[in-house]
Amino acid sequence: MPEPVGSISDLRTAYRDGRLTPADQVERVLDGLAGSGDGPVWISTVPADELRARAESLTRHGDPTSPLYGIPFAVKDNIDVAGMVTTAGCPDFGYEAVEDAPVVRRLLDAGALLVGKTNLDQFATGLTGSRSPYGRCESVFGGGLISGGSSSGSALAVAAGQVSFALGTDTAGSGRVPAALNGIVGLKPTRGLLSTAGVVPACRSLDCVSVFTPDVAGAVDVLHAARGVTTADPWGRPLPAERVVARMPGTLRLGVPWAEDLEFFGDTGQEARFAAGVQLLRTLVGSLRSVPLGAFFAAGDLLYQGPWVAERLVGLGDFLRSRPESVLAVTRAVLDTGGRYDAVDAFRGHHRLRELRAQVDKLWQDVDVLVVPTVGTTFTLDEIAEDPIGRNAMLGRYTQFANLLDLAAVTVPNGFTPTGRPASLTLLGPAFSDTTLARLAADLTTGGAANLDVAPPAPRPTDVLIAVVGRHLRGESRNGELLGYGGAFAGAARTAPLYRLYRMDTADGEGLPGLVRVAPDTSAGHPIEVELWRLPSAALGGLLAGVPAPLSLGWVRLHDGRDVLGFLCEAYAVSPPAEDISASGGWRAYRRSAATRR
Repeated sequence: MPEPVGSISDLRTAYRDGRLTPADQVERVLDGLAGSGDGPVWISTVPADELRARAESLTRHGDPTSPLYGIPFAVKDNIDVAGMVTTAGCPDFGYEAVEDAPVVRRLLDAGALLVGKTNLDQFATGLTGSRSPYGRCESVFGGGLISGGSSSGSALAVAAGQVSFALGTDTAGSGRVPAALNGIVGLKPTRGLLSTAGVVPACRSLDCVSVFTPDVAGAVDVLHAARGVTTADPWGRPLPAERVVARMPGTLRLGVPWAEDLEFFGDTGQEARFAAGVQLLRTLVGSLRSVPLGAFFAAGDLLYQGPWVAERLVGLGDFLRSRPESVLAVTRAVLDTGGRYDAVDAFRGHHRLRELRAQVDKLWQDVDVLVVPTVGTTFTLDEIAEDPIGRNAMLGRYTQFANLLDLAAVTVPNGFTPTGRPASLTLLGPAFSDTTLARLAADLTTGGAANLDVAPPAPRPTDVLIAVVGRHLRGESRNGELLGYGGAFAGAARTAPLYRLYRMDTADGEGLPGLVRVAPDTSAGHPIEVELWRLPSAALGGLLAGVPAPLSLGWVRLHDGRDVLGFLCEAYAVSPPAEDISASGGWRAYRRSAATRR
């Protein structure tokens, strides 16, 4: 059996230690391809001599500090690679790409090694991995289990250890369902973070490029290396600077579906796995509440039972009419339904979606992350063949609403059912919550996922979340008080732009920071850096007793709209000679600038 190529972190370590070079790695990749038999994972691969030449160039002239130096990867064959044919799973549709898709070019510029292009459900229409003239894909777990689609080959290439990561696409769940059925991580970014220029569209307004990796850390590495806005992509959106740093899991409010909204289609093993995963998650987050999924499901229904299916004909309608025999019957049946809708239906659908988005947006005022099963049940290839459209819809129950509602998502393994079928969880959040979802997913998979069948520890005692702004920050003179009261660091944050920060003189010369709320709007305030700490509620009185006047504890509004307890200063104390240091953005930034001036 060929040796797996290893994760991104594994290869980085090997390159850094001098145990491996990109040229060595390519030989391992080629051995893996040669040993994979005639399975339908790949549609085309980079010729061996070209791959060796690229690796040799990296070894001799590349920058080992590049983010993805020497990391082998695969690309779903609806994404353009210069000089290679893009088929979208349909040989007669194929064309030779004249340039790399921007997302591919960014990865190559980051030092990654492209191995080839992978199989998919034709025109990225399907969640099964069985709708391809290049062959039906079976899960790495065997037993006739479907691989999931449409990014079937990309998921299999990662799960089988042939590459360290792969790009897929995700319109209805194609970056999550294959991850679930092959026991790997699938990251579906916020729409627009990864450019879809150079991608054969399914629904252009909804499409995402997705990432498959063995672990969450690798998916985040790829996300940051590949993201970026390009003039060639009118759908691109940058990741806001304040969202690059993840919120700590202990600060998050987790939403769990109402029991009546959960459907496992009679699969008690998947139902038990989901319950166990939720139990583990509740030990990582700050709070948990049950939420309804009705608006999510109603939005998901619009994808194939509404005018969005007509959007699939925008790029494919002419080909479908001129070459209907080139399209698989099941794919053609799905695409043909797009002809049922007219402009009135399109506007009616958009209005309905807007109503549903408004309902979901209200939910995000109460929770930060929603956990759902990735799939309610699993199927074999033969079972899918019996009912290809109906069972495909069952696979998309928890996935197909995400892009319509502009959500980010991360899928992670969640153990196995008693019958040996893989289980999975998906964490969902509003647009641009990508890094926060990934941080929680990383803690979930590294902090106990290997022991999911063991009874989880009892929930932690209820803590109080408190925002600190000055001497109680980590590394500052009074941080030890928080530690002494049993405090635990819960992440960095910023206030809403409603405050000003002052430095008041003290006898020891260190100065005392004072945070003052100055405005009901943003016209006079600044966002100020704070740290969030969790304290046992019983310790709060002792902490308050040690707070000197003019400071006190009150409610502080954070940039994400939450109100938490925090240190505030009474306004009378900040008249001159108190120094307004608001423009620095925070106590630490002010201290750094003051040290530089000295």
